[in-house]
Amino acid sequence: MRVIFLGTPAFAVGVLDKIVHSSHEVVCVVTQPDRESGRGKRMSACPVRVYAEEHGLITRQYEKINLCVDDLRAFNADIMVTCAYGQILRQQMLDLCPHGIINVHASLLPAYRGSSPVEWALINGEKTVGVTIMQTELGVDTGAMVLQRAIELDGTENSAETLEKLSALGSELIVEALDLIEKGEATFTPQDESKATKCRMFVKEDGKLTFDKSSEEVNNFIRGINPRPGAFVFSEQGRIKVLRATPVEYHGGRAAGEIVEADPKKGLIVRCGQGYIKLLQIQGENARPMNSEDYLRGKKLTVGKKFE
Repeated sequence: MRVIFLGTPAFAVGVLDKIVHSSHEVVCVVTQPDRESGRGKRMSACPVRVYAEEHGLITRQYEKINLCVDDLRAFNADIMVTCAYGQILRQQMLDLCPHGIINVHASLLPAYRGSSPVEWALINGEKTVGVTIMQTELGVDTGAMVLQRAIELDGTENSAETLEKLSALGSELIVEALDLIEKGEATFTPQDESKATKCRMFVKEDGKLTFDKSSEEVNNFIRGINPRPGAFVFSEQGRIKVLRATPVEYHGGRAAGEIVEADPKKGLIVRCGQGYIKLLQIQGENARPMNSEDYLRGKKLTVGKKFE
């Protein structure tokens, strides 16, 4: 089939690559416009655009894709595939191709509809995650499901690492789904609305870390919120990013958020609402990421003080 692919971040690159190397033909790749990024605020091409240009694929970047239906109609595509594209599609776009649009969504729908499904799944302590290939409709991630597959996590992955695993899974499923649709053998299964959950996008301030929950819940939050927008605390040394942690057995301290160990040999341990957590990898202001032991060789954090 002739495919128009809509995607933007790294998660979508593997999916696009798998279609490119399948029996289907990618006739156009659509990504979000280039955005400013980094401290220097330089214009940066998204990962999907970089891949598309490296492989000689026709690309389009629209500020408002719904105003560009005629441009895409000219490609005479059979189907459109979306994967973390980033714009809401209106009905005229949904009706553009004979086989409509299918989407690669990084959750086991109907759970975690919307933005940031992987981040919320990790924060909520999910051990099983997955990918759903679904038919796109006007509702957000409400369309009928074509394929769905799950994987088990080992409990240490952050959101970027989980997305990498799910990208590989989605890459396999998308070609399988396209093959089924082309043969007329695809089954479209409606979602169970009674089991639907929604999740929102994160903003930078959401990364503020608190320790009033159990050590496992705090660790899950750190896993889910990293690398973006990133977990952080305020200390006597200023703002500190918390990149990795693990629950540990310990004793001492009176209040959640209190530092109970801050030693270059033993590391950095904080009391939680229930239990204790060791901050394994942190990053100080204007510094590189490092393990907490190395950080404490150059910076002092006082036992008994609380992270704010």
